[in-house]
Amino acid sequence: MQSALHTSSLTNLPLLARGKVRDNYAVGDDRILMIASDRLSAFDVIMGEPITGKGILLTQMALFWFGKLSHLCPNHLTGEDPLSVVAEAEKPAVQDRSMLVKRLRPVMIEAVVRGYLAGSGWAEYQATQSVCGVKLPAGLKNASKLPEPIFTPAAKAAAGEHDENITFEAAAGMIGDELAIKIRAISVALYQAAADFALTKGIIIADTKFEFGLDADGTLVLMDEVLTPDSSRFWPAETYEAAFRAGNNPPSYDKQFVRDWLEQAQVQGKPWNKQAPAPRLPAEVIEKTAAKYREALERLTA
Repeated sequence: MQSALHTSSLTNLPLLARGKVRDNYAVGDDRILMIASDRLSAFDVIMGEPITGKGILLTQMALFWFGKLSHLCPNHLTGEDPLSVVAEAEKPAVQDRSMLVKRLRPVMIEAVVRGYLAGSGWAEYQATQSVCGVKLPAGLKNASKLPEPIFTPAAKAAAGEHDENITFEAAAGMIGDELAIKIRAISVALYQAAADFALTKGIIIADTKFEFGLDADGTLVLMDEVLTPDSSRFWPAETYEAAFRAGNNPPSYDKQFVRDWLEQAQVQGKPWNKQAPAPRLPAEVIEKTAAKYREALERLTA
């Protein structure tokens, strides 16, 4: 078992960016080494304790989906071994948790596809009977399956802020009609193929988000992570009906254990105010969260 990695620190490559989970390093001017750490954020605050193995599980799941969906859209993988660009002493920090990818020009929208009504989509539906301008039938409930998947884009926010749900028309205004139409079609096709496969493994993909970039030739390329519990809402199929009848979302394969614990956490005798620093996570919560990520990968790849 590899040790946990909260923050990478490579000496032979320049750091480009450090996100909530991933550390990106420049490899020349045309490639990026993406390292998935074991960091976890909840309520937009990064926890001080890593979830051991989480970055490896996320990377292996993303690689699984990139391979399975490659016939629908090119992806950012170079096919090169990530270990080939790091110093020998630093290979343990990179092993199994990294991807060597093409450097692309990011498309500045999140391509969100929803097959079920949950989260911010459910909240918006209650107020407007629509999600991101997409009108939906009356009478839907929390966790309802939608008549067909819908494309509900979001504008990428600055670091530390929430992405903003927008209409398709607003997205097209940002990136152009032709590109917006293409991204919508590809995103829905990717979601449908993934959701159909996942269901055979007992997992419902309620919603997900994709990120795209453009290469030097203007080709649209799927990038970043794809269809992991960090970018998607995964529900165990066997729990869906009972939860839906009760008006609830089924338990997700993600960091829900952490969120639930933090909601009850006390700091100096008062409820945590959801500002950094976060309370120290107990070992039991860390292990339960890691087990959920493991279960999702094992189910999908069994």
